[in-house]
Amino acid sequence: MLKKLLAVSAGLALALSVYAATTELRSDAPESYVVKKGDTLWSIAGRFLNKPWHWPEVWQDNPGVKNPHLIYPGDTLVLRDGHVGVGEFGPRIRADEGDAAIPAIPLSELKQWLKNTRIVSEESLRDAPHVVGIEENHLRGAPGQLIYVRGLSAQPGTRLALVRPIGRYYDSPPVDDGKPREVHRQSKDTFHDSRKQILWQHGPIEFTLKGNTRFLGYEVMDYGVVEVTRSGGDVSSALLVNSDFEAKDGDYVLPIVDAPYDAQYLPHRPNSVPDKMRVIAFSDAFNAVGPLQVVALSRGSEDGIENGQTFSIYQKGAKVEDRTDYPKGTFRKFFHPKDSKAKLPPEFVGNVMVFRTFQRVSYGLVMDTIKPVHIGNFLHDPDTVP
Repeated sequence: MLKKLLAVSAGLALALSVYAATTELRSDAPESYVVKKGDTLWSIAGRFLNKPWHWPEVWQDNPGVKNPHLIYPGDTLVLRDGHVGVGEFGPRIRADEGDAAIPAIPLSELKQWLKNTRIVSEESLRDAPHVVGIEENHLRGAPGQLIYVRGLSAQPGTRLALVRPIGRYYDSPPVDDGKPREVHRQSKDTFHDSRKQILWQHGPIEFTLKGNTRFLGYEVMDYGVVEVTRSGGDVSSALLVNSDFEAKDGDYVLPIVDAPYDAQYLPHRPNSVPDKMRVIAFSDAFNAVGPLQVVALSRGSEDGIENGQTFSIYQKGAKVEDRTDYPKGTFRKFFHPKDSKAKLPPEFVGNVMVFRTFQRVSYGLVMDTIKPVHIGNFLHDPDTVP
């Protein structure tokens, strides 16, 4: 263990000294910091780096560090002569050998979105078995009760996920030629529980002169696990093993995703930012969100988005009247209406890190903000200004 710690500390010190010239330290950075339980890579980096997403780059480029999470509670981080370094560990044993390396971000804030929320295809929901009844004609089902599922073909003992649709995504041709397609989200509030209402309705409205509207997928909440007890015939039975809330008629049964998310997230700058990438939905708010809340983003893996990528969030600048050079009621304003308006520059809102990616949509965790995040805010390279 001591040899491992010494190797890690030496490697970190080397890497950090190499990158000190390019790492921007905060003016109020402390001389040293002792890592505590509950810390995250982001929270520590935010104490002494202006750009916290640069911290793992320092670690990853050090060949002596095989795992960028190898900093533990009790380790001391120091700043020396303006350089970031790792404190002298010395020949000591950790106070708690069971301490786990600190995570990159607060994964506890993402439980629902890591394990319980996913986006499924049109075919998956259209053909999914559905709940038609609860044991003893109950309106709601709790763990330990049987539920009855129509359209299910599975062997007894098979465990499956119980899901409920919460939204759907589609994109449409852009208003301006040459621009990326616009992604939209419809919440569950806009359609009813029946499968006919939930399913995307294809029709003439999808076909326009500018291009066709595309359906991207259904957002569903995995809220329980069932185990098949009897299969065959029109209706099968399954035991509700566990659930976050009560089951009801109209819920669906889908295969369990064995590995729904990556175990680790390393914040890093994206190689590029897809054009017109923006915030399109919130996790649990109507008008705005702040730090440690989840947002849906309008681009996914087919656009090069991957877990850990960090983006800056901006809101578009407003248009204002130039009343100094174009006073109201003057000929100059009347004949030059466009010139009389000035477009303000975009305003920085905060930073968001992608933690789960689907083909055309991704989820991000808002890491920090200086103002509320709104739907329609656009994303930009975190190291440049739009």
